Amino acid sequence: MSRPPVPPSNTSADGSPDSSPGGSGPQNGQEFPTGQLAGRPASVTVIALVVAAEATALLGAATWYGYELATGAPVLSFWGAVFTMALLLAFAAWLFAVGHFLFRGYRWTRAASLVAQLFVLTVGVPTLTGGLVWAGLAMLFPALLAIVLLFDKRVVAYASRTGGSPPAV
Repeated sequence: MSRPPVPPSNTSADGSPDSSPGGSGPQNGQEFPTGQLAGRPASVTVIALVVAAEATALLGAATWYGYELATGAPVLSFWGAVFTMALLLAFAAWLFAVGHFLFRGYRWTRAASLVAQLFVLTVGVPTLTGGLVWAGLAMLFPALLAIVLLFDKRVVAYASRTGGSPPAV
């Protein structure tokens, strides 16, 4: 496994990264050579938990949907219902992956999280106005909180990791 590239100004005489107090190695709050910050902002953890909770809710809905199919609940199209359940499972798995990689600081997860929150808003607003107030609020508040936190400068700075290259932001 190779080490990440280090600019020549950050190396010692033997070519290894300089981590001395006068050097520019990673210290409190500074960036590591891979672009990761030393600490994870609490807002990243909150967003990752919101996304994981949404994924868990989708997994629960898929489980309930599968139970209803197995017990013989009437449906217009059996294979259409199976396809809907497969979509619920796939989207739950996708959201778990987004939450995991957001927690690790990958850049692409911010866009995926934002799109997921916008989908939750498009379901939450009609739910709220349709008379299911508590269910609508349970969807709207976490989604709005996650959207606001996604644009926090600490989240943007932390979630700027690409595959293995330095951050582009």
